[in-house]
Amino acid sequence: MRYSKRAGLSSLPGRKVRLATAALLVATTFAACGGGGDDGDDDGGTPAAGGPKAPATVPELSDDPTTLSFVWFEWPPAQALEDFANAEYTKERPNVTIEVNTVPNANWHDAMFTQFAAQQTDFDIAILDSQHIGEAVTNGNILDITDFVNENIDVDAYDPYLLAAYGQYPQAETGQRDEDASLYGLPLLGDTWTMIYRKDLIGDEPPETWDEMIDTAQKCQDENPGVSGLAFHQANGSDAAAVTYNTVNGVYGGNLWNSADKQIEGVINDEAGQKAMDVLVNEMKPLTAKGSGNWFIDETNAAVAQGKACIAFQWIAAAGGLLDPAQSTLGTTEDEILDKLGFATLPTQDSDVVPLGGMGMHISAYVSESQQAEALNFMKWFEQEDIQKKWAAAGGVPSRTDAIQSPEFLEAGPFNQVYADSVARMRDMWNVPEYAKLIDIENTNVNAALNGAKSPEDALNDIAEQQQGVLDGGGGL
Repeated sequence: MRYSKRAGLSSLPGRKVRLATAALLVATTFAACGGGGDDGDDDGGTPAAGGPKAPATVPELSDDPTTLSFVWFEWPPAQALEDFANAEYTKERPNVTIEVNTVPNANWHDAMFTQFAAQQTDFDIAILDSQHIGEAVTNGNILDITDFVNENIDVDAYDPYLLAAYGQYPQAETGQRDEDASLYGLPLLGDTWTMIYRKDLIGDEPPETWDEMIDTAQKCQDENPGVSGLAFHQANGSDAAAVTYNTVNGVYGGNLWNSADKQIEGVINDEAGQKAMDVLVNEMKPLTAKGSGNWFIDETNAAVAQGKACIAFQWIAAAGGLLDPAQSTLGTTEDEILDKLGFATLPTQDSDVVPLGGMGMHISAYVSESQQAEALNFMKWFEQEDIQKKWAAAGGVPSRTDAIQSPEFLEAGPFNQVYADSVARMRDMWNVPEYAKLIDIENTNVNAALNGAKSPEDALNDIAEQQQGVLDGGGGL
């Protein structure tokens, strides 16, 4: 997840939001539990056969005018992908127009899965969050591209975990790839959090531990009236509050679940998990601005750009606009802004983990064979080394190791080295068909704790009990 550093903070003024048709059905169809998430089997998420298999080679392509459509959520990388593909892919396929249709972030999952449920999509390629894959595979919504990947993609060119995270199901543990598992997608955009810090307020060297970071933020806040020590995601929507807690959980040595036993209760709310929730609510929250209890990407960026935060945490993909003088009070040039802003990998504490962001491309099982062929050809084209380097230079975050380590990527933005240094530290959430329900439970309860509606202990215990209920088949709500 990244985009041109000249793009907006996290939305593009004037860009038309092209709603996928099914987004209009979201409120009535899936609102009750935040989207489908129903597993297709009685054993709590064992994948079914999945969708049809893609051919091993790209079928004959049509020369007729063709639109290859994607669905994503509304943010600058969507425009970056559309611009990049229409500039570069059309050199190979001049009859093809790329269209990236977008919906609001909160409706992203439901806009796709409503159409999947109807077995008719107005998009050819779904850009799924890594945790959506299990639901899509279990319901047979996307193509199995294992044979295609084996014939056309140099899998050794990728960090094994990135290839697994953005396409494999069942998914491996963090840092691993099961070569016997099937692949249903390929990486589109990588991402993780970066720590953004005010060099002019706290110094050039970023804090190295989480405890040190909190102490530094407190000191900075005390010394700079009107500037909050921290800014981070707290909203009860998308995966905002949940990712924040999960990150702190990992830093303090906690685990979200025992994936082998599908056990959450007693794991997420163990001693380490309780410590993490206490730190988040009682040490970090007091260092945030008044009214920040529902902040997400836009609000965090605004706090940084307006000089109102000492330290912030943000997805790298959403940080590019911070360098735009038109959107910042920190300087009239990019260099002036960079004199005040530093970007670093996340501090460590009892463990050394960072959140996995990013997402992959997945072909709808419900489009014509000619559209599937074009989609396969696009994916083959996009994953080439030279194209991945061009994507990096255009503001994308690649997943091929050679592209991640290339000058085209590392010199394209001050936070790109952060991503390269973070790949080996990434940890994802639960990759199961019940993901949508699990994330809603966690967002709701973490947000409640951050806003004082629940105690940290009660919020975490409620998360554990309700999420376990989902995995055990009881719904959890």
